[in-house]
Amino acid sequence: MKFKLAALALLAGVSMIAQAQAPAPAAPASRAEVKAEAKAANKVGETKPTDAEKTPAPTGKAAKASSTKSKADVKAEATAANKAGQVEPTDAAAGAPTGKAAKASTTKTKEQRKAEAKAANKTGETTGAALK
Repeated sequence: MKFKLAALALLAGVSMIAQAQAPAPAAPASRAEVKAEAKAANKVGETKPTDAEKTPAPTGKAAKASSTKSKADVKAEATAANKAGQVEPTDAAAGAPTGKAAKASTTKTKEQRKAEAKAANKTGETTGAALK
């Protein structure tokens, strides 16, 4: 046990000495130096691409997102189409029922459903997932 502790301490000391003797990284260039380098590179034409130039151009829906119409024009057209009955609600367009038809209707009262569930539990007709 003492040998392991001594070896560990020796290893820690050697690693700290080795780290202290490692050469320090060069100091970062000052803002003025970076500006001078950029100015010289611009004159020669050797500029690095910016982040905006590195990113690819948008494709698909993102590329088509720009419009020549103003927001007010689009709203006016949509309002006119709604009044004329040319636009269906989003849910109806997808085939989903709307309004009162969307709600599940039942002919049983809450007490009747509770009684049926209680009876099913007693006879063992329900599964564990139904009880959760």
